[in-house]
Formats: sequence, structure tokens, C-alpha cells
Amino acid sequence: MSRLLRAPFGALLLGAALAAPGLAVPAAAQSSGQGWFVPKAAAPSAATGHRRAALPPPNAAPPGPDEAASTEGGPQAQPVLPLPPIPPLAEIAKGTPPPTAVIGVLSVPDVMRQSIAAQEVQRVLGARRDKLNQDAQQEQATWRDMQQQIQNAKLSQSQREARERSLQQRVLQAQRDFRNRGRILQEAAQVSLGQVERELVQVIRQVAASRGMNLVLHREQVALNTNEFDITTAVANQLNSTLTSVFIPGDGVDPEQIAKSGVYPTTANPGAPLRAATASASSAPAPAAKH
Repeated sequence: MSRLLRAPFGALLLGAALAAPGLAVPAAAQSSGQGWFVPKAAAPSAATGHRRAALPPPNAAPPGPDEAASTEGGPQAQPVLPLPPIPPLAEIAKGTPPPTAVIGVLSVPDVMRQSIAAQEVQRVLGARRDKLNQDAQQEQATWRDMQQQIQNAKLSQSQREARERSLQQRVLQAQRDFRNRGRILQEAAQVSLGQVERELVQVIRQVAASRGMNLVLHREQVALNTNEFDITTAVANQLNSTLTSVFIPGDGVDPEQIAKSGVYPTTANPGAPLRAATASASSAPAPAAKH
């Protein structure tokens, strides 16, 4: 079931993950999403064009058609490699066949869009994300103003260098602060949506069992199905009846510090210890849904 929910929840978490716009990020932290850079082949120089071709060694056999193509810049022939034999398969005793599949389909994105708790998470964390973006833009405008003042002011060389160092230190500190706020916001989304995910796993099992289903697939993976197979609406209704809100870490509160404290507040029991919450999640039965 964790694989069933990972892709949709990953998309939601990415929506809450932040990177302050326009801020310089260290090269080590950046990922090249554009693929590999392949430089163009260098054009042959004039001297190379007039260079005499190397002569083959004496008594050498003439090159075959594949070798000639490779020397002329064409595709190289694939090498012929040995194929050692592999051991034959031993007979396997027949086992118990699986039960007859009773299939259901489910759209997790549709369930999340209908979830009252997930909507609350998106609303609260979306407002924090917008505030973080606004603060980053204001800070960048301040940097530009300070840089302009340094350029226009009549300062000695030492005074100019001192003010530039001060501005550089401010920029570096602000970048660290914004990255930390973005991390806190992303982890808050993981904590909040993780509660919805754990409850959704149980709801899917419950709804599927009530209809005798033992195999639940993503609706996006199914080319054709009838409405009787679809349990999306039933799961969304059951989820909203059991989970209307979740614990969302406070604005600026580091979820990692909450975990280190050993106390993980919830809406049902604000003083519930973290150990009990973790034990209940790990002891939950394995989900029945498959890919």
C-alpha cells in the first residue's frame, strides 16, 4: 500500500516543498534535470586534413567492411562474446494457487482532493508557502537597494569593501534562513499528509473488505473498467467520516525538534507520546492493495 500511495503523496509534498525564488543555491545542492551535456565533435583542422594517412603494417590483412566503416567514422560493429551455458532449472512442486481475484480500482488523487483533512493541510501550508515566497522577494529587493547604495556612495576603497562584506554576510545568512524555513515547511507537510496516508491505507482495506475485494489497482493503470469496480467515492466518504483534521506543526516549529522531544501531539490526544504513535503505525496489518 505504501507503493500505492507514494506517487500521489509525493506530488502533494512537492507542492509544499519550497525553494526561495531567485536565491543562489550551492552547486552541490543543485541537480541537473536537463540530462547529460554532450559536446559537439571538434571540426578537423586544416593541418589534419592534409596529414598523410597512416600506412598499415607489412603483410597486414585488408580491413573488413565493418573495420572500414569504423575507421571512416561509421558505426562500430558489435563484438561477438561467448555465451557460457547456464544450469538447467530444477522442477518445482506445485503450490497452492492464489484465490480468485476480486478487483477494485481507486484514484488516490481524487480521494485526496475530496479529503477534508488534506484540504486543511493544503490551505494552512499553502499560506505559509506564500508568506515565505513574499519574504524572499522582499529580502532580494533589500539586497538590490543596498548594492545600489554602495555603488552610488562616495566611499574609500576600505569603506566600500567593508560594506560589501557586510552585504555578502547578510545574503549568506538570509539564504541559510530561507533554506531552513523551506525545510521546516516541507517536513510539516510530510508530517501532516503522513497522517492522512496512514488513515487512508486502513480505509482502503476496510472498504475493499466490505465488498469482498482482494486486489485494488490504481485507476490510472486500468484502460477500461465499469463503475462497479471503482471504490474512489466510497473511500473518500469513509475517510472524511473518520478523519476530518490532522496535527499540523505550528508555523516555524521544527518537526525534527518535536520528534526529538519524544512527544508527538495529535488532534485526538495532544500529549500522546511519540513512541506509542510509532508503535501503532508499525503494528498496522499489511495492506491488501497491489499495483
